[in-house]
Amino acid sequence: MRTRVRAAVVLWTAGALVAGSALAGCEYAYDEGWRPAENAPAAPAVTEAGPRAELWQKDPVSEAEMEAWLTESQVGPGLQVAHRTFGLLRAEEIRTEATAPLPAGTYVLALVCRSQRRVDFKVRNDEFTMVDLSLRCGSRRESVIYLSKETVMYFQVAAQSPANFAYRLSRL
Repeated sequence: MRTRVRAAVVLWTAGALVAGSALAGCEYAYDEGWRPAENAPAAPAVTEAGPRAELWQKDPVSEAEMEAWLTESQVGPGLQVAHRTFGLLRAEEIRTEATAPLPAGTYVLALVCRSQRRVDFKVRNDEFTMVDLSLRCGSRRESVIYLSKETVMYFQVAAQSPANFAYRLSRL
């Protein structure tokens, strides 16, 4: 019995060495991308204007430019605005605020920011945290909030680097 096991091990080892030696000589050729045909026409030049450069800029605006930024980001004054705040945060600043009591109903909360980094928004009442969001600046976030009774809302905004922020709570 020992001879059989020894023979099986020798055969298996020899087979593994032969297979390994055979595969060691294989080479894989990487595809370096698509190459056009020799006589293919060149692609037409793009003639459409791209987006304005300042739309991609993420540096905070000054207080003098704040209204223009709010209009551009569509968080300016609107119909039935229950609460609206905007401002400029310094690095590592946290700003908190409370609303007057808001009547029961459905509201839309719009959040925007402008900074090189994310801005953290927290919105809560006495019982629940309704929004806890780290918003990537340059985008706009809207959330629908339902208040079952008259409620005071608490807002907290924090930034790790200088940032503009704005939020608007509108009644539906």
